[in-house]
Amino acid sequence: MVVAVLLLAACTTLANRVVPGWAYPVCGAVTAVLLLALARWAGLGAADLGLSRSTFKRALLTGLLGVALILLVFGIAAAVPSLRTVYHDGRVGAPDLLQLLWLTLGRITFGTVLVEEIAFRSVLPALLGARDDRWRWPPILGAAAFFGLWHFLPALAIGRNAAVHAALGAVPPVALQVLAMAAAGVAGIFLHAWRHFGRGVTASILVHFTTNVGGLVIAVAVQA
Repeated sequence: MVVAVLLLAACTTLANRVVPGWAYPVCGAVTAVLLLALARWAGLGAADLGLSRSTFKRALLTGLLGVALILLVFGIAAAVPSLRTVYHDGRVGAPDLLQLLWLTLGRITFGTVLVEEIAFRSVLPALLGARDDRWRWPPILGAAAFFGLWHFLPALAIGRNAAVHAALGAVPPVALQVLAMAAAGVAGIFLHAWRHFGRGVTASILVHFTTNVGGLVIAVAVQA
């Protein structure tokens, strides 16, 4: 557990402060592989990690249900003018098609979704004693807390979202950063619920991917 946490601390520091942009997904993918190797060394099996072949179909179908629900919510938010400000985000910029493909299929897929799901919905919960046959709050909350801390550096830019700035613009930056990390922790519980009911991390990967990529693509379209 200590090695896993130190590995993740090194990964987020390197990815957000040291390595160039092209190496961001490489850093995430390498960390995911090392975490899985560490879990296997600790004696955890595929079922413990949510990677069992026997439950893959269930995880896939559960994840696709989550994808449909998220796209429905995103579509409503984009269609309602009063909700559309959530997509006005200074972090998005105006990427062209190639840049958008890089961001979605490279940076987000491997640098965000893969490493975060392997770390916080697969390896850490398993090391803390989570089981798919019953919901156990201590390991789920523990992994969610680490997921919130993982967002310490990314949370520094949360105020650049128009909706966040309009609602919480008067909040001190430090307090806003803490709120962003707390929100990430809650999101971690939500994502673990998809992994739990789908009996596999494939479900949470699909939900996480759709949330991040769908939000980015719609934000680019709305701001354009």
